[in-house]
Amino acid sequence: MRSLFLKIFLSYWLAQALFVVLAILVTLASRPQDSPRMEYFRVSIANQAVQAYERGGQPELRRYLDDFQRHIDDHRVYLFNDKGQELSGREAPDWAKQLAAASNKAPGGRAPSDRRMAQAVVGSNGAPYVLIIERPTPHPRFFGPGHPPGLIISLAILTSGLICFLLARSLTAPVVRLRAATQRLAKGDLSARAGSIHARRRDEIAELVRDFDTMAERLENLINAQSRLLNDISHELRSPLARLSVALGLVRQRTGPEAASTLDRIELESNRLNELIGRLLDLARMEGGEQAAQAGPVALGELVCDIAKDASFEAQGRKCRVKCEISQDSIVMGNAALLHSAIENVVRNATRYTEENSDVEIQLDRNGPEAVVRVADRGPGVPEDTLDKLFIPFYRLDDARGRRTGGVGLGLSITERATRLHGGTVRAANRPQGGLVVEIRLPAAATPENSFKPTELPALRS
Repeated sequence: MRSLFLKIFLSYWLAQALFVVLAILVTLASRPQDSPRMEYFRVSIANQAVQAYERGGQPELRRYLDDFQRHIDDHRVYLFNDKGQELSGREAPDWAKQLAAASNKAPGGRAPSDRRMAQAVVGSNGAPYVLIIERPTPHPRFFGPGHPPGLIISLAILTSGLICFLLARSLTAPVVRLRAATQRLAKGDLSARAGSIHARRRDEIAELVRDFDTMAERLENLINAQSRLLNDISHELRSPLARLSVALGLVRQRTGPEAASTLDRIELESNRLNELIGRLLDLARMEGGEQAAQAGPVALGELVCDIAKDASFEAQGRKCRVKCEISQDSIVMGNAALLHSAIENVVRNATRYTEENSDVEIQLDRNGPEAVVRVADRGPGVPEDTLDKLFIPFYRLDDARGRRTGGVGLGLSITERATRLHGGTVRAANRPQGGLVVEIRLPAAATPENSFKPTELPALRS
């Protein structure tokens, strides 16, 4: 069935149709016996009772009626003559006497209710008789006056519930797979697929799943091709850059001091180009998943400590200090070099933009199952509408700022990709007291026994 609309429409229609059919069948099966059969039953019992009475009198009639009541579902049976006397010698209730008197006045079969019936017959000697039969009171399980039609309601609930369950499962199963694949794709897993749908299924949801898989495959191919292109270009640039460095050294040997400033500028730009190519290669390797495969336990406390020491030494030229506070250490499963680069890029970025003679603060803490690294500076901050753009490759607030600090706009983008590859998140926010804070959250595996404490880092504290 191709159309989801027809599937829903016909399924509900089938549920209603089955409900109606089952309701009719139950009603027919639960009806009392038809009138011709009941009339034959009354006439037969009445004739046999009269024959017993005429054959053996009261004792024979009583024995016959007692046997009848024991074998036919405890029916109560009485035989009256035309004078209203009960002939078996048993005490008859008032309703039986009244029904017998009414039947004597209007001979024939009478059934004022489903339980109480009267049948007038004539004996062999021509004497009139009236047989009164009372059926036992039925147990009103599902039907009866004042009782709800429970059986029909139960059948309707079970039938419609079963069909609707199968319909809902058929509709939601591919949607659940599609949602799981979408979440994996959003986390950077380009191999995520919603899974194959049965070949005979051709409705809208099946087509949507197939379109999603086609889209995901196309995205994976495009990003892999872009990554390979970036990797190839970066490798190809390394060779002429190396030759340029060699040529620069030869030129320095053959020229005088008057060309030193120009050669220094060429060397500076060459170094920046070399750094840019290195970062591009890092991006290409991360997008290709090469570094993510080299995973192992990484102690964040030791990693942050080493980064803080190096950054504190480099920041001395601007009279800045790097403070490190480790409230609770954590172990992260990942690539040590990749995590080092991710945190170091944020710390170096903070030491570039913080005010001179100020502090850069690094905090390592644990928040439930996550390890949290916060790096805060005391710089000018950034506009609120650009916070999310800081992690885009080659994004800079302005070119002058990039030239002044030597940045090319790849540091934070490398941090974002490295963090995402480890299943974590990174975000930036302006501090109320001024400056920028970057928060990296990583899934923590465990807390080591010999974790770093603030007292173990006296050299890094002011």
